[in-house]
Amino acid sequence: MPENLSPEISENLDAPAADDAAELLFTDLNLDARVLAALTDVGYEKPSPIQAATIPVLLEGRDVVGLAQTGTGKTAAFAVPALSKMAELADINGVSKNTQVLVLAPTRELALQVAEAFTSYARHMDGFTVLPVYGGSPYGPQLAGLRRGAQVVVGTPGRVIDHISKGSLDLSALEYVVLDEADEMLRMGFAEDVEQILSSTPAEKQVALFSATMPPAIRRIAKKYLNDPAEIAVKGKTTTGTNTRQRYLQVMGPHKLDAMTRILEVEDYDGIIAFVRTKMATEDLADKLRSRGFSAAAINGDIPQQQRERTVEALREGKIDILVATDVAARGLDVERISLVVNYDIPHDTESYVHRIGRTGRAGRSGDAILFMTPREKYLLRSIEKATRQPVEQMQLPSSESINELRLNKFAEKITKTLASEDVAAFRDLIASYEQEHNVPAAEIAAALAVMAQGSNPLLVKDIPVAPAGQRERSEGRKDAFGSRGPTRTLTEGNATYRIAVGRRQRVMPGSIVGAIANEGGLSSSQIGGIDIRADHTLVELPAELSKDQWRALSKTRIGGELIHLELDKGRKPNRERPAGEFKKPFKKEFSKDSKDFKKRDGDTRFSSDSARKPRSGKAAGAGLGRSNAQSDQW
Repeated sequence: MPENLSPEISENLDAPAADDAAELLFTDLNLDARVLAALTDVGYEKPSPIQAATIPVLLEGRDVVGLAQTGTGKTAAFAVPALSKMAELADINGVSKNTQVLVLAPTRELALQVAEAFTSYARHMDGFTVLPVYGGSPYGPQLAGLRRGAQVVVGTPGRVIDHISKGSLDLSALEYVVLDEADEMLRMGFAEDVEQILSSTPAEKQVALFSATMPPAIRRIAKKYLNDPAEIAVKGKTTTGTNTRQRYLQVMGPHKLDAMTRILEVEDYDGIIAFVRTKMATEDLADKLRSRGFSAAAINGDIPQQQRERTVEALREGKIDILVATDVAARGLDVERISLVVNYDIPHDTESYVHRIGRTGRAGRSGDAILFMTPREKYLLRSIEKATRQPVEQMQLPSSESINELRLNKFAEKITKTLASEDVAAFRDLIASYEQEHNVPAAEIAAALAVMAQGSNPLLVKDIPVAPAGQRERSEGRKDAFGSRGPTRTLTEGNATYRIAVGRRQRVMPGSIVGAIANEGGLSSSQIGGIDIRADHTLVELPAELSKDQWRALSKTRIGGELIHLELDKGRKPNRERPAGEFKKPFKKEFSKDSKDFKKRDGDTRFSSDSARKPRSGKAAGAGLGRSNAQSDQW
């Protein structure tokens, strides 16, 4: 029996061995024809071990506890049978606008990923709608979607509770509930939220719970809310080639393109594949790379097969250097030139990651793989390292000084090459004539011509905004002049650490911090990095350069009635030099009290970290109390 299995669960079913699962096809699993057609569209033929074991059990109507690591294909394991059942119910009762399937996920990224998978598998089901709901985003579009009717709702626990309490999410017709990454939800402090949601669902329903581990809290939930569940366990055997160097760069979304441009200018590469999540993103990134002088092309599921083959052949022959692709479009791709894989968007499962970086380092050749990651996606990196049993080393972004020196040298080399290989006599006469007629030095004329030749792309790059030097030292584990240990994470490129004057004593939650800062400061939730809630203050990662309007708006921002007093974090004095209770005193400066009250749950509690303690039960747990170094990977 696998480690940490629950003795209360009635039956343990090991997933089929890889060889046995390989014999099965999705057509053998008694699925609805519309769902099978969608699986064919996305190129799925054979189920993975977790899918082969789980789908038949769920189709029988039994509850399931699935023990599987991220990346074993469990999204399809619960989505496919749910949709097959919904399709059959629609044939009998007609298409319902009621919410029939509810999926709870720990993060908005995973919620979006699951919603996208459901949409793909339901593409041949008429009148079927999938709606993701998550914190840190406006309520308006979500409320409108719920009013129109969504048969599948995929959401994070905090926002789902909000909609239930508002009456906008009606679960009375629910047929199917999924808890995805259950241990991750509980680790982030969502235990009470999950139980509150489950207690709001009908007694007669089917429940599927998926988790990488089986801690006591999940064992208790399974015993309380699942009916005679079958337990299905699968161990991931995912590995990556040892001849592929794996690195990651922590960078916020707005700076990804600049980061990739810099890397491509300094890395020694031949052919490249850059992986993104969506079809639209392939075209967008390829266009932006071409505008910066790179030879790039996009492939995705909407591109005809003949054009796809021509594009791949162009990469193989060196006519293009960069292929921007989705996972499905790159399936089976084998081009010897590929020496670098860039995970521009981090994949949500390890199988996709392994498939992606497997495009390089083939047949004994060496390869490189670079992964872009934001703070909220750190848990995905941990899953990748655990599943592949290989570390992914952190890399530093090339500095603007090194990039600019490289560009100036290349520009000078181009001038030298042109002078040696081209007849410039006609242009020499033109410049001499212009110099004499307009009394302008030849050097100025040459500079103007260089600007014309450069076009809209600037020759020199600008610095990505950086945090003050003291913050960088503290984030790297070095002490500043005050002996401060500072944030307990590496700063993300383009961000700085700010201090706000509310903490655990004020019972603040990451969601309320995100809601207040995003609403008042005009920032998107994607611009808000890690949140480190401490006893009487909180450290928040925000863009290193805030505008005057953002500073002005945030100076009046309150959370739970308290002014946040936003300021750049400057470390702290050692205890022997800090007067007792220094940080307990309110700031003397007063700001305008014209401000909004914010719901404390406009987002979702996300605490990372390997060193964070488990929350205490009761209200303290929900408020993020009882954690010595509570820190959020998402927020």
